[in-house]
Amino acid sequence: MKCNLIFSSILFLASFVFSPLQAKDSEGISFYKAGFQKQAKVLLFQELKSNSTNSAETCYFLGNVYFGESKNDSALYYYKKGLSLDAESALNNIGLAKLQIKSNAVQAKEAIENVLKGKNKKNVDLILEAGRAYLENGELLGANDYLERAQKITRKYAPVFVLAGDIFESKKDAGQACSMYEQAILFDANCREAYVKYARAYRDVNTALAVEMLGRLKTQEPNFSLANKELADLYYAKNDFDNAAKYYGEYIASGNYDTDDLKQYAMTLFLNKDYNKSLEIAQMGLKLNAQDPAFNRLAMYNNVELKKFDDATVAADNFFNKSKDAQFSYFDYTYNGSILAEKKKYPEAIASFEKAIEADTTKTELLSTISGLYEQAGDPVNAIKSYEKYVGNVSKLSADLLVELGKKYYSYANTDKILPNIKTSSLLKADSLFAKVAEMEPDNYRGNCWRARANSNLDPEATKGLAKPFYEKTVEICLAKNDPRYNPVLIECYSYLGFYHLVAGEKSKSASEYETSKGYWNKILKIEPGNSTALKALEGLSGSKKKK
Repeated sequence: MKCNLIFSSILFLASFVFSPLQAKDSEGISFYKAGFQKQAKVLLFQELKSNSTNSAETCYFLGNVYFGESKNDSALYYYKKGLSLDAESALNNIGLAKLQIKSNAVQAKEAIENVLKGKNKKNVDLILEAGRAYLENGELLGANDYLERAQKITRKYAPVFVLAGDIFESKKDAGQACSMYEQAILFDANCREAYVKYARAYRDVNTALAVEMLGRLKTQEPNFSLANKELADLYYAKNDFDNAAKYYGEYIASGNYDTDDLKQYAMTLFLNKDYNKSLEIAQMGLKLNAQDPAFNRLAMYNNVELKKFDDATVAADNFFNKSKDAQFSYFDYTYNGSILAEKKKYPEAIASFEKAIEADTTKTELLSTISGLYEQAGDPVNAIKSYEKYVGNVSKLSADLLVELGKKYYSYANTDKILPNIKTSSLLKADSLFAKVAEMEPDNYRGNCWRARANSNLDPEATKGLAKPFYEKTVEICLAKNDPRYNPVLIECYSYLGFYHLVAGEKSKSASEYETSKGYWNKILKIEPGNSTALKALEGLSGSKKKK
């Protein structure tokens, strides 16, 4: 009985010596460990200022935040500040050693081992921090050495499994990493970092499992609003903007957000095409900072999408002229160009779209938009030049592109006050383009139809019959389709052919020409019985016969 009592006491003492101290982390430290560095920094500063926590420990984790940001000078400052508050702070001594691992590995190792002597020899938390110091320097062997040392002391402690998971994750072994994080949760159901790190490891591997784990975290800690942010970030990365917007909304509703979170939420809503809500959030941000370029940009974008062009004009002015440190992108210039085009400020719109192309030289499709703006501005020459540049940058030439370019030459040829030689050359250019279209798509009427129109303009009195073979080919193609949708094209063809043969009849006084012309006008009446042009033409033909 006495032996059993002594044995039980030994077990109790052993358990006391070897079990890590599981004191609850402050919110700032908890956020840091869970990987929410930005939020952690804010909280840690607040905690340091309020003296509500172990100030030396707070300094250590602030130093870690700056180390993660590659701001080693700031990290050094806080590690030293921690030691000034507690000269025996083991954590901050590990922090100082962390800064030397790459530059002076031997000295860093000695410093860490000095910390882990005596009373700290079996301090699992400190051993794990030593391992993490090596891991954060990319030294996996060193990290694993300290992990194994911690495992020899205890394998029933969540942070041990978290570090093991982090090492696997650094090796891109998501499966093993998540297995470790699950073990951590088994030993501590409130281990936030394990849930979050599990979700991040599986974000690109198995989204469903990542979502499931974050759902478990929300159930375990309903007030942990950053779980919603993590879910939102996950869905955003997957371009699932509907769910991303939902969880960003829940996160923002908690009140635990900053301007960067508002920007992300507003952008997500914009990408989800919820322009009214996105505009509302952007305006919330502008009340906090009227010069913020991101909020002004989104105000401009959303107002354009909502077709509120007066408001969009104001937002564009604020963005381009009043935002602080704004850097302009391809999309910025295109949205601004759209506003200016809507306001019929064509030269300014063209200039904005040209800046967009300068910002992203791959976006040569904007040359088509610029061409259209030149047309609206009454400048067909530059409209053609811009479209030719556009066509010249297309990897594969299509019939659609050639048709559009040909139509621009055709339209130019029919502008007022154009010189006769330029009119002729433009029509010939259009004809050559439409000829290529006819070759590319022999079963489509449009190449021949547009050739007919161009040649009809070259021969407006139809004395040469330049358009005749192309209208006849158009008829052949359209009749083969046997589709009433082609009737308007057939009427156009029959009208020209009827007119051509009428002219030929008048010239030759040939009865057969008159009969051929009459046949075409009657074909029109079969399609459209009340066609006034056909009726007048037939009336004229009857008069010609009587006269004869």
